Amino acid sequence: MNIETLNLTTSRGPTTAHVARPDTEATAGIILIQEWWGLNDHIRDVAGRYANEGYLCVAPDLYRGRVAADPQEAAAFMNALTIDDGMETIRQAIAAAHEKYGVQKFGINGFCMGGTYSLRAACEIPSLGAAAPFYGDVPEEVVLAKLSVPTLFIAGTRDAWINPAKVNGLKEMARKYNLPVEAVSYEADHAFFNDTRPQVYDAEAAADAWQRVLAHFEKYLLHQAARSA
Repeated sequence: MNIETLNLTTSRGPTTAHVARPDTEATAGIILIQEWWGLNDHIRDVAGRYANEGYLCVAPDLYRGRVAADPQEAAAFMNALTIDDGMETIRQAIAAAHEKYGVQKFGINGFCMGGTYSLRAACEIPSLGAAAPFYGDVPEEVVLAKLSVPTLFIAGTRDAWINPAKVNGLKEMARKYNLPVEAVSYEADHAFFNDTRPQVYDAEAAADAWQRVLAHFEKYLLHQAARSA
């Protein structure tokens, strides 16, 4: 595995992306979107997990170098980030990674705030091959109705933010518009995948969710890339 930094240019200023590149040539890539804390060691670790599975993983820094030290600072950073800014950075990350590494097909995965952005990206960037948002907020109906990217939505039933009512609302919209969404809920808290937070981490749920995500991306990214080769 190789770790690199990818420079990104956006209309709101430069930023970077953390890149984890497998030792073998990658045929598909994952855009990995941070939690509200920022691009921290946990997100870098998840990027490495993807590289170990053979994916090029690109984690754009939506906060431009800032990492929150506590929930109050994280909330301030998240609230200061506009949807347009975050989405532009994601688009630039896809374009820059495609240009530098030649990867044709990308999926997107994100957690918490990153789940919100990865679900929205799946609605607004139809060239994505697959999406796997974890406990992120659901976009407004007019945006969600455009979803054409196969999406695996992961949630926790004890999540007070992305609560069961919101997940049920997503399922209702999926039925209404015949959207390609599978929603899977675990008896777990918000951020249950984050193994650096023992107060919410659920090892069993995280392991099962990870295998589901890998199967989802294998089906829609690796198999598609193989057919296109």
